[in-house]
Amino acid sequence: MSSKQRVSVIGGGLAGCEAAWQLAEAGFPVTLYEMKPVKFTPAHHYKGLSELVCSNSLKADRLASAAGLLKAEMERMGSLLIPCARKVSVPAGGALAVDRELFSDMVTEKIASHPLITICTEEVEEIPDSPAVVASGPLTAAGLAESIEKKCGSRLSFFDAAAPIVTYESLDKDIVFLASRYDRGDADYINCPMNREEYLAFYEALVGAERAPLSEFDKEIFRVYEGCMPIEVLASRGEDTMRFGPLKPVGLTDPRTGRRPYAVVQLRRENSSGTLYNLVGFQTNLRFPEQKRVFSMIPGLADAEFMRYGVMHRNSFLDSPKLLNSDYSLKEDPLLFFAGQITGVEGYIESAASGILAGKNLARKLSGNEPLVLPRETMMGALAAYISDETVKEFQPMGCNMGILPELPERIRDKKAKYQAYADRALAALEKYLSEKEG
Repeated sequence: MSSKQRVSVIGGGLAGCEAAWQLAEAGFPVTLYEMKPVKFTPAHHYKGLSELVCSNSLKADRLASAAGLLKAEMERMGSLLIPCARKVSVPAGGALAVDRELFSDMVTEKIASHPLITICTEEVEEIPDSPAVVASGPLTAAGLAESIEKKCGSRLSFFDAAAPIVTYESLDKDIVFLASRYDRGDADYINCPMNREEYLAFYEALVGAERAPLSEFDKEIFRVYEGCMPIEVLASRGEDTMRFGPLKPVGLTDPRTGRRPYAVVQLRRENSSGTLYNLVGFQTNLRFPEQKRVFSMIPGLADAEFMRYGVMHRNSFLDSPKLLNSDYSLKEDPLLFFAGQITGVEGYIESAASGILAGKNLARKLSGNEPLVLPRETMMGALAAYISDETVKEFQPMGCNMGILPELPERIRDKKAKYQAYADRALAALEKYLSEKEG
């Protein structure tokens, strides 16, 4: 039996299981709290740990992709879940997809058989005293959510109404222009000007676009947060409604014409490096292919590379840039860590990756070592940097994508070659960093 301090991990999803595994592998006894099967969320049905709720896919597996690179980094970091996924994979083209039940059963067996992990099946309603990792997921139960809100000063969101995010590199610089309304302050916004013909074509496409269905519990919470109106709903209230809302052109002059545009879509910087921009006021419930089709009609976005599409669904997540360090610890309590979607990383493997770092870093702190803050060139490091970027004013959750990595020193036009260069640089940076830390 280990003589080290016992650690609590709240949540038996992907992030919680990775965090518990990393802590136990470092020699710390862990109590893993999971409320199933005593209580299920509206989205969960299977009794086992690491249940995959929506899709059974863990995204692309080729190295020259954001998801493939992230999985490669996770395996180098000692992931529990990725090797399990490979053992129960099912054919899925270039993606890593799994048999859900076999995957959950395998992870559950490995966690349950670890001599330093104790699974406790009960609902946790209060944040435990640190040291602990909270990985309670996007559907955190009411009691624990209230405790988190109290601990974090009401900086916990319950509904994700997020606008699409595009790369700066993919914008048409001959059309868009930098300016703030009435030239007030710095030119912080990228503006996409529309003439009347362009606006009306966009309006007609938007109001006729296919929307994604909402689940019953999403409908209920959407009624509570009706102020987060989807852009397509706003448009349906009248032809000019958007022009008096997020697309109002007042105070702006198109440098190409010297006149005020008929309408303007504004893009706001999403990260400190300026590689990503979000469409201001464009929270939406359109299906992803429809977002690509309709939003690409906006002047300057014809070839836009979408790093995240807009979403509207129930999703408990922290205002992490205000609350968390880049090692996933709480700024006000350095031995209390958060992991998974509650931190603002979005997706299965992203959640699991954050759990790896949270578990490793808590173990390192308890052992008197400096936490791991991976290089920004790595996908794991870039995600951690994104959720802890204090310059972000309106935080939106983010999945892995090449747009959050620092730009390459050379411009590579071929997308496949460019992504391979990103991956090669990331793995080399990770190997160098870990060899220094482990050496």
